[in-house]
Amino acid sequence: MGVRRPPLNKDTRLCISLAARPSNIGTRFHNYLYDELGLDFIYKAFTTTDITAAIGGVRALGIRGCSVSMPFKSDVMALVDEIEPSARAIESVNTIVNDDGHLRASNTDYLAVQGLIARHALNPDEDVIIRGSGGMANAVAAAFAGAGFGGGVIVARNAEAGRALADRVGYRYAPEVGSLRAPILVNVTPIGMAGAAEETQQAFDDDVIAAAGAVFDVVALPSETPLIVAARAAGTTVITGAEVIALQAAEQFERYTGVRPTEQQIAAASAISRA
Repeated sequence: MGVRRPPLNKDTRLCISLAARPSNIGTRFHNYLYDELGLDFIYKAFTTTDITAAIGGVRALGIRGCSVSMPFKSDVMALVDEIEPSARAIESVNTIVNDDGHLRASNTDYLAVQGLIARHALNPDEDVIIRGSGGMANAVAAAFAGAGFGGGVIVARNAEAGRALADRVGYRYAPEVGSLRAPILVNVTPIGMAGAAEETQQAFDDDVIAAAGAVFDVVALPSETPLIVAARAAGTTVITGAEVIALQAAEQFERYTGVRPTEQQIAAASAISRA
């Protein structure tokens, strides 16, 4: 354990999250690192029925940082002063930084996915199958397209949302995986998520995994989803949802504090956040 943060005082800086259903993930992640690094910050989760007033409060009260979750990610775009390309690319915000009343918005999910693409040296000349069409799938697909992956398929049961996402990023749409095969597979659905109706299922079948070189599952709880377990058993490169959530939170943390934790500190904070 590093140097504990100073006792709460009038100069302690506040960071918050806004979500319809707040969780402890961000709260544990950020507060653990404030203690570890001895930073005079505190992090608290909130919900709201008035997002306009809530963002006004961020500005008026000098709240340093604000993490934004569903259903507010698009609504806050009209309430900030500056939108970084990461958020503009997908019309979705998950991070707001308050610089003396100037609110700057970004999307660290998008940045985290692009960071993991680079970290795992995925080849943009290879095709990708992305399963899902919700908000996070939008960030993932845009991040792949923005990283130069020109060949892709969006697989989604919701035809309207799936086609719309495919059109936005220049990929094809398919209602199911079927005979589709690709070197890179990405799951951005609740399949395999703890507590979901399909938590014991794989987002891609074994024969689809066998034809792939890399499998990316955005589900973070558990990080070892049935898909990831099957991909490891097949000897396939894996990228887990735990990596996504840790990297996006680390990007937020650095924006709020100006401090970049070490990889070991990020991993420890992430493990505690998901405990």
